[in-house]
Amino acid sequence: MKCPFCGHLEDKVVDSREAKEGDAIRRRRECLRCRRRFTTYEHIEDVLPVVVKKDGRREPFDRNKILGGLKKACEKRPVAMDVLEEIVSRIEKRAQESGEKEIPSSMIGGEVMRELQILDEVAYVRFASVYREFKGINEFMDELKDLLKERNKK
Repeated sequence: MKCPFCGHLEDKVVDSREAKEGDAIRRRRECLRCRRRFTTYEHIEDVLPVVVKKDGRREPFDRNKILGGLKKACEKRPVAMDVLEEIVSRIEKRAQESGEKEIPSSMIGGEVMRELQILDEVAYVRFASVYREFKGINEFMDELKDLLKERNKK
């Protein structure tokens, strides 16, 4: 670490703790040459995969797009924003933990579908109707029948 006062490259860590937000480490350092102290913050770098769309286009992973889809599906439903944020965080974490550099958008869509099926059946059907691009009422009814079968198993 380069001292901001004298430019010396050697220091010692005097104190180390988690920053308030919990997403960084705050370190107090002391320069070994001039003995002045300074603070550094270390952030963990999130490496998220690139999302491969159906048409082959590639886009950076965007948690706001997932949140937007969840908001639309849950519109006028008794679902708190905190719950939607938690879902997005879980999906983001799974994408990150996959270790893949690229993931298909269908994987993200499938994750959203699983989460919504557990959370709210109406939101699930709304999302499915857009995500699965039903061609007609029969495909939509088949999805509802599958949902009812799942519900009756429980």
